[in-house]
Amino acid sequence: MHKYRRGTRVASAAVAVLALTAGLAACGGDSLEGDDGGKDSGKDGGSSAKGRIVVGSAGFTESKVMAELYSRILADAGYETSIKTVENRELYEPALAKGQIDVVPEYAATLAEFLNTEKNGPDAKPVASSDVEDTVAALEKLAGPRGLKVLPAGKAVDQNAFAVTKDYAKKNGLKTLSDLGKKDLKVKIAAGDECEVRPFCAPGLKKTYGIDVTGIDPKGVGTPQAKQAVKDGTDQLVLTTTTDATLENFGLVLLDDDKKLQNADNILPVVNAKDAGGKEIADALGKLTETLTTEDLVVLNRKVDAERVKEADAAKDYLESKGLIGK
Repeated sequence: MHKYRRGTRVASAAVAVLALTAGLAACGGDSLEGDDGGKDSGKDGGSSAKGRIVVGSAGFTESKVMAELYSRILADAGYETSIKTVENRELYEPALAKGQIDVVPEYAATLAEFLNTEKNGPDAKPVASSDVEDTVAALEKLAGPRGLKVLPAGKAVDQNAFAVTKDYAKKNGLKTLSDLGKKDLKVKIAAGDECEVRPFCAPGLKKTYGIDVTGIDPKGVGTPQAKQAVKDGTDQLVLTTTTDATLENFGLVLLDDDKKLQNADNILPVVNAKDAGGKEIADALGKLTETLTTEDLVVLNRKVDAERVKEADAAKDYLESKGLIGK
């Protein structure tokens, strides 16, 4: 299952891709810079002696922060970098394959299933799983023929997750989803209405953990309204993500997915193999991938969404604090 926030089901995707491609052709096909299809943010760090790298970003906070991290660490390595924000995968993935974007921060399982359904249709047998090595191997097989190179995945992961209030967890002795299933508690889930049929939501919780799901409160995935409903006791469980930065604001805590219901959505760089597939780029991005943790992403997301720090400033401070770029 794709995470709902980054879902790939866009009815007009084919039309949108054609429209974007036409616009890009007017730019000479070398980069997205200057095209109206996205927001371009140039970086003045680094020399252009090693060439120019266009980093792609989707339209949500975490992707924007990751793009800034990639851009700044590549600039420190001597590349001239810029960021192009394109709202969704249906648009930026074709641009990446064509070399109009050079590198994008991606999610292993979500991209694997996106490419799988593109190749084999909407009813394709899933290729992603909770095993990150198997998932990345499947992704590599699908990405290679499209001219994409998948770089190693790190330990930072942003996948679907479920949270309860701290008081509810303490009262019932809950740390994992298995604990919740063993307690035989009746729970209503604040989520998107599709949770009722998605195998990694209500059906999966019932089958894998034996959780007694009594209904779905369709307040959305990780929305303030959904979290408030759990805080108020109207619902007991909220569907969110592992890098949700506002759980503490609502007195919520994640329950560990100890039986690995969710797919391995570890973060990794995906590059255009021809234009950005060299060792120097891989080594520079690899330093970040090896350092970044899920907890780091939570902090970075919180800085932007709650503390109103600019994505670029949050990324710069993080890289400097970890010694990944010079001050």
